Amino acid sequence: MNREEHGPRHVPVLLGRADALLGPALAEPGAVYLDATLGLGGHAEYFLRTYPRLRLIGLDRDTEALRLSRARLAPYADRITLVHTRYDGIAAALRQAELAVTGSVSGILMDLGVSSMQLDEAERGFAYSVDAPLDMRMDPSVGLTAADVLNTYSHGDLARVLKTYGEERFAGRIASEVLRRRAVKPFTTSAELVQLLYDAIPAATRRTGGHPAKRTFQALRVEVNGELDSLRSALPAALDALRVGGRIVIMSYQSLEDRVVKQELAPRTVSRTPVGLPVELPGMGPEFRMLTRGAEKATEAEIEENPRAAPVRMRAAERIEEGR
Repeated sequence: MNREEHGPRHVPVLLGRADALLGPALAEPGAVYLDATLGLGGHAEYFLRTYPRLRLIGLDRDTEALRLSRARLAPYADRITLVHTRYDGIAAALRQAELAVTGSVSGILMDLGVSSMQLDEAERGFAYSVDAPLDMRMDPSVGLTAADVLNTYSHGDLARVLKTYGEERFAGRIASEVLRRRAVKPFTTSAELVQLLYDAIPAATRRTGGHPAKRTFQALRVEVNGELDSLRSALPAALDALRVGGRIVIMSYQSLEDRVVKQELAPRTVSRTPVGLPVELPGMGPEFRMLTRGAEKATEAEIEENPRAAPVRMRAAERIEEGR
């Protein structure tokens, strides 16, 4: 698929639900919307069109995504600031946009994981269904590639990555086979890795556990891009950036991401007033209230419209008190 075709074909995940959750905050005069994972700009375009006084701060680590989204959002150029950074660069991006790092943002969207563009571009190496160089970097200009990880990590480090980030039962067996094969020929393409996984994972597991490469490819992608560490740093900054009445929507695509989100939101949605006191102590109440009950999932209709919504877990919260 030609790169320029991404924009028109891109279907934003759970757009209607995201609008229902963020809309009350984005409709306010002078509202600022922070899209921490801009991607191809599908959500951003909708919100800019729907809320004509809205200002966008859009972040992405992928320079190609920024180029395409800048073109897509050209009609709103006077209301947008796009920043090349990971989502843990929220504070610096707000300063670049001449906004305070606390209490200045009305709505935040974090649509985590790999983007549609990155999956669709075979040469990026994210998809195990096509043969491509083992890259997997969301920002192709920096950092180790997936091939570097496979060819240089020790057995212990590689097994840890596969087990921790891919929840792979056969992490040790796969790591052993990687070391054996790379001693003969370093890994360069996804097809080489997929073949190894077919050989290393027992046939009975392959028949019932989905594609045998899914967990390993996820683990390598998370390791290459430092996704969970970045998320752990980004969430406190995102929550602190919200004004009272501001809202955040976070869409995760695997249990590890969702667990980090849940762990960060939980302590901010409970009171710190000692149990047994008849009234809430000043400044000790919860900072946020949850807008979703647990993690919401896509409906069957939404999945039919956009199959990439199938694994999504959505959590949303509203700031109800100033930061502690």
